[in-house]
Amino acid sequence: MSERRIPPRITLNRRKRALGGLALAVTLALGTAAPADSYPVPPHPGPAPAPPAPGPGEAAPLGLDSLVPGEPRAPGDIPYLMDTPDQVLPPLVYEPSPAEDAVEPGAPKNAGRLVEYVPGNEVGAVTCSKQTGPYQRQVERWLKLPVDGKQSVADCAAIRRFQTDRGIRPSNGFAGPVTWGAIRLLAAKDRPNAAGHCPVRRSRIACVDLDRQLMWVQSGKGQKVDFGPVPIRSGRPGYATRTGTYPVYWRHKNHWSTIYHAPMPYAQFFSGGQAFHGIYDNVYSTVGSRGCVNLTYSDARRLWGVLRKGDPVHIWGHRPGS
Repeated sequence: MSERRIPPRITLNRRKRALGGLALAVTLALGTAAPADSYPVPPHPGPAPAPPAPGPGEAAPLGLDSLVPGEPRAPGDIPYLMDTPDQVLPPLVYEPSPAEDAVEPGAPKNAGRLVEYVPGNEVGAVTCSKQTGPYQRQVERWLKLPVDGKQSVADCAAIRRFQTDRGIRPSNGFAGPVTWGAIRLLAAKDRPNAAGHCPVRRSRIACVDLDRQLMWVQSGKGQKVDFGPVPIRSGRPGYATRTGTYPVYWRHKNHWSTIYHAPMPYAQFFSGGQAFHGIYDNVYSTVGSRGCVNLTYSDARRLWGVLRKGDPVHIWGHRPGS
């Protein structure tokens, strides 16, 4: 039997359809970035500057890798350590029923508490730390102390007062990541987009600043802040949160990661498997997420009421240390 010949035009059309299907599969796997002309995207600001090296005679600050939570986990706390899905795999999208959406995700009793990371030999053992923290200079500058990068009795007392006022525990005067994160949040409170890195639009846009580990929602030419700024935890080395502009394409209030068997309350997906969602651990932890933009449980719950499907999310910068 002779082979049936297929006209060249039909063959070409089939090839076009196959290539189109491949492009669609890649798009679904990675999430759809908004067209370049959809939103006015400012130039990328680049990575945040590295902290200055210690001067002559200064003690080198302790590295983040050497720090541990300053308080032991309370009895009954649930350690959801692997709390984000694989950043490449998109979720199985479906329309949750009204009954499912009516259920609010539960939160453990101590979710979102501010526990500072401290040297291991100081956990529950010191009232006032003598160690130079990794953010000593930055904290000294904010508190209007002499900026010498060395811990002193006066530094410890001032840092302890700040930690007590902000509810950071233990308040032992160590200039760690939680204390510095609280200061970053205060510094950005009134004008989070002062540097102009997030596009200005008439309608809502979620802004994610990886350099400062903050996010907020703004709208209008006057850059009215509709939500935040609030602290976030973005992707660790090897699992970077993707930069660019993406739409929120699926919202799932009671999402559960089938990969890591962990809850992702108030998940709002914007790029493949990457989403805003709440966590039950410390948002200031020294280890980042696996690509998602983590928020405290309470912040994720409030953000759920602000964003809608289709709202753009603009992400820029680099997580410090990643």
